[in-house]
Amino acid sequence: MLLDERCIRARREGIFERTRRSARENSQRRQAALKFPGHPERSREIPRNYLEVMPRDSSTPLRVARNDISAVLLAGGESRRMGKDKATLLVRGTSLWQIQLDLLRKLEPTEILVSARTDPVWRPADVQFVADDPPSRGPLSGLAASLAHTRTNHLLALAIDMPFMNEKYLASLCSQAELGRGVIAKIEDRFEPLAAVYPREVVANVQSALLGTDFSLQTLASRLVAAGKLQVMPVMSQERKLFLSVNEQADLAAL
Repeated sequence: MLLDERCIRARREGIFERTRRSARENSQRRQAALKFPGHPERSREIPRNYLEVMPRDSSTPLRVARNDISAVLLAGGESRRMGKDKATLLVRGTSLWQIQLDLLRKLEPTEILVSARTDPVWRPADVQFVADDPPSRGPLSGLAASLAHTRTNHLLALAIDMPFMNEKYLASLCSQAELGRGVIAKIEDRFEPLAAVYPREVVANVQSALLGTDFSLQTLASRLVAAGKLQVMPVMSQERKLFLSVNEQADLAAL
């Protein structure tokens, strides 16, 4: 009789334990589903090295991880209108190259490159130099060389003469990048190709442009958007200041 009672008690406790365990699991699944509706398989804890990586719905591709983006500082311009190397100009007491590299470091890309005609004397040791392929065609050459050099699936390009650009905006560009597709800002009818994210797949398109006669980044950007390799992010009126560049001495006076 006692043996029967013990068996019944053990059986009941086992049922109760399984019930509690099932309830806990169902609760966890419900919480996960609330975080990412329609994607229970992706609703676990998000790795810290991701920027907005989870899709909104099943039709949206996965966003790109922060550790899958390289960054390049485009510094190959001749600075003809300025009359001296823009990289060494002081803005609010700090040189342009230092401002832009500090900005890129905040984004924690896998690697940081500097693209120029020759290796800059100011380049820090932890930043890789990528030479423009001669004859240099301006930023188009720097972009082509950097895309061919990068080890990641995406490349964030930033011009050295945009001292107003900030971390928040660049992070938002990176967060919108998808596998095989980059992001480019646009102000009215003009693209902003010198603060944009390019997928590595466009290296052939850029190299092809170098072989032609039209070296305009506007033309290249238009073709990449039409091909679905870049998506457009319209620039809000309050964000336009971010894209102002320093080209002449008078521009410095306005800072």
